Amino acid sequence: MLSDEAWRELRHQGTTRRFRERSVLLRQGSAGTYLLALTEGLAKVVRREPDGVVTWLAFRGPGDLLGEVSVFSGSPRTAEVVALTPCEAVVLEAERFRRYIEQRGLVMDLMRQALSRLQESDTHRAELLTLPLVVRLARALLRLAELNAPRSEWDAVQLTGLSQEEIAQATGVTRNAVIAGLQRLRESGTIETARRMIVIKDMQALRAWATASPEPRSRRASSSIG
Repeated sequence: MLSDEAWRELRHQGTTRRFRERSVLLRQGSAGTYLLALTEGLAKVVRREPDGVVTWLAFRGPGDLLGEVSVFSGSPRTAEVVALTPCEAVVLEAERFRRYIEQRGLVMDLMRQALSRLQESDTHRAELLTLPLVVRLARALLRLAELNAPRSEWDAVQLTGLSQEEIAQATGVTRNAVIAGLQRLRESGTIETARRMIVIKDMQALRAWATASPEPRSRRASSSIG
């Protein structure tokens, strides 16, 4: 990842643009003439297959670069980026961005970021093959919470803009399975849900679910017993 200083400088290299919830930030198949530096909001990265199937690839949040691969490769974009919430991003023209990266000696930083994303993708594929649904669900929610903003251990984290179908895509299961998994997390006191909203009430309990601990209970639920 880029340092805080490099990120601040990068934000001054382009123009700021706002995107509505559910709007397309970057379209699959388009030319890599620019990239985006996401400064506010949450987005998803998906790939649309010729047969109409949509494959979830990643969630992205503030501090992430979007579309940099096609800028460097010169090939069309292989995925689409869609805003889950209202987003703000800096639009960076490709040649100016490449020049800035070379002048500031940030090529290795971008390579480390690319390797980190490859590792993220490999980890996700391994989770789909080996972990129970509720564990994968907890890990997906944790990733979203970390993208949303750093929080203290017990603060409630509110995630908005997600449909059950999108959560199903991110965890590799059916929508009905996601409903059942969310119900287990609700019953434990870990989360609350509403339409397109998940409130993480107990981060420690969610981390326990994410580490595959057997039947964790939230701190609030256990402290009220006895």
